[in-house]
Amino acid sequence: MIKRIIDTSEATYLHANHQQLLLDRNGTAIARLPIEDLGVVILQHPAIVITQAVIIACQKNNVVLVFCDERHLPYSVLLPISEGNTLHSKILQQQLNVSLATKKRLWQQVVKQKITQQMHTLKNLDKPYKPLERLADNVKTGDPDNLEAQAAQHYWRLLFGNDFRRDVELDGINSLLNYGYAIMRAMVARAIVGSGLHPALGLHHHNQYNGLCLADDLMEPFRPWIDYRVYQIAQHHATLDINRENKIPLLNLLSETVEWEQQTMPLMVACHYLMAQLKRAFEDRRITLNYPKIVRP
Repeated sequence: MIKRIIDTSEATYLHANHQQLLLDRNGTAIARLPIEDLGVVILQHPAIVITQAVIIACQKNNVVLVFCDERHLPYSVLLPISEGNTLHSKILQQQLNVSLATKKRLWQQVVKQKITQQMHTLKNLDKPYKPLERLADNVKTGDPDNLEAQAAQHYWRLLFGNDFRRDVELDGINSLLNYGYAIMRAMVARAIVGSGLHPALGLHHHNQYNGLCLADDLMEPFRPWIDYRVYQIAQHHATLDINRENKIPLLNLLSETVEWEQQTMPLMVACHYLMAQLKRAFEDRRITLNYPKIVRP
């Protein structure tokens, strides 16, 4: 089932009644939605009021709550710690016992997938992509040569031009990239928690202050999908603010039809299958992470 994405950008009162999410604005009910049908709820207005009942109901149904800052950029993500999987403790122990060699092997696969997706993004936009092809073919276990960074140097220049600089503090294209990445990160984190894995235990990322290291690892091959959408927005819109018009194509990406293991399904669903595959790959080195592919017309 395709889970719904709710983006609330005005002063709204969110409360719950009989497992329904009720949205009231200026004293008038504007929407009533089954909480079990939701996947992500984005809250990006300082005057939003949300009850504890809504928060708990969302956690029990593995609905991600995303809180935005004054720049309308996602700032924090609220995830459940126990409802996602009944074997959470057992799976967590298995995750803690994953060897360094296994983590390096899986990180190699993630980096190769990321560079390959960057290459596809460039190719689909009729831009030169050959410099990345060689790099993708030469990623070693653990990426000791940091080919991920080398690919990025070529990629940003080829995608947005020589004058573009990727900086999370800048507005325009950079702010749209930040928004898209944060939404994608929330979706990946939701799938991780739903599988019983802990999002803080990464393969490569290991910042002690980062509670979503594994999400940051596994979302890397999805970043070029955001880049593709942001490039299209930049080509067709004079204003590159984080407004409703510009957010829609980025949010729609979460329900995009993708192909995974010769089956078509929404990206949000495929992401859950990917996490199940990751758990098997922890135990069986013969298993390779198979990232979904966008089904383009």
